[in-house]
Amino acid sequence: MSDDKAKNLTVAQGHWDKLKPLAREMRHVPTPAEEQLWQAIRNRRLNGAKFRRQHAIDAFIVDFVCIEHSLIIEVDGTIHEHADQQLYDADRQARLEGLGFRMLRFTNGDVVRSLPAVLEVIGEALNHASP
Repeated sequence: MSDDKAKNLTVAQGHWDKLKPLAREMRHVPTPAEEQLWQAIRNRRLNGAKFRRQHAIDAFIVDFVCIEHSLIIEVDGTIHEHADQQLYDADRQARLEGLGFRMLRFTNGDVVRSLPAVLEVIGEALNHASP
């Protein structure tokens, strides 16, 4: 990872002070879909990639991230179907992509009903990433 990219990943101290405890709390109460996906990708279980969960990047907490492959995975509940949330999500995604990340989004239902297919999509993204 370049020094510039590492600097971009650093959360401003004011954000970090607020986000770190929130991220820790969120790791302790995952949704069933997040927990199911986490069990499938943790400890380098998918393509040897190291994922972090509920990780602060810039002013955001992402569900899962593989820093090495600049890949963020979001698992969305029904709140993400609302128009105002979709606008927020689009802005958030643009900002994270501006930092050099790619983002994959899945619904809770995708993960719960079709975990093998979700893992296949993530695996393909990891294979096509430029570390």
